[in-house]
Amino acid sequence: MNKIATILSLVFSPLLVPTYGVALALWVSALSSVPVSVRFGVVAVTFIITGVVPLLAIAGMWRLGLVKDPGVNERTERTVPYIITAASYLACTVYLFKANAPLWLVGFLAGAFVAALISLAVNTRWKISAHMAAMGGLVAIAFRMAVSDYAIVDMLWVIVAVVLAAGLVGTARIGLHRHTIWQGVAGAANGFVCVMLLSMF
Repeated sequence: MNKIATILSLVFSPLLVPTYGVALALWVSALSSVPVSVRFGVVAVTFIITGVVPLLAIAGMWRLGLVKDPGVNERTERTVPYIITAASYLACTVYLFKANAPLWLVGFLAGAFVAALISLAVNTRWKISAHMAAMGGLVAIAFRMAVSDYAIVDMLWVIVAVVLAAGLVGTARIGLHRHTIWQGVAGAANGFVCVMLLSMF
């Protein structure tokens, strides 16, 4: 079970979830009319900015002994990785805005950025789940597309899938003893509320 939980934690890392959210928006909303090559390009740039860059930075910190493990599970070691991750989310927000993405999609990354800042602040006193903040944001963008009629497909099963994924990730984090139930709930609420509010425009 620990192996499955670890795989879930890796697959739904906060460094990968923004890419999933952007890909979801580009393939199930009216943005699916954009040429495929352009959509893949946007997904690739999102992956590089929010995934590859912070991953390399955190891996470098690990190699230098600044963090005990690349998963950064110690609360006291999370400050700089949170700043790096928040900066990557902000950079991707600017990229999407300059690429003329609709504001609701820009708001997805802006919400992730704000959620990361909140997690950073909370982390000074209490460990909050970054994984669940990311999953809460993913659930929120799926809801936003559904309730605002941005989607071109029936979003019911998409929402069911992302909610189930969020539940599995939360269970995995608790099972690995990385977080308590309340740390997971707080993280999910943080991500969901931030993305829902900032994707309203």
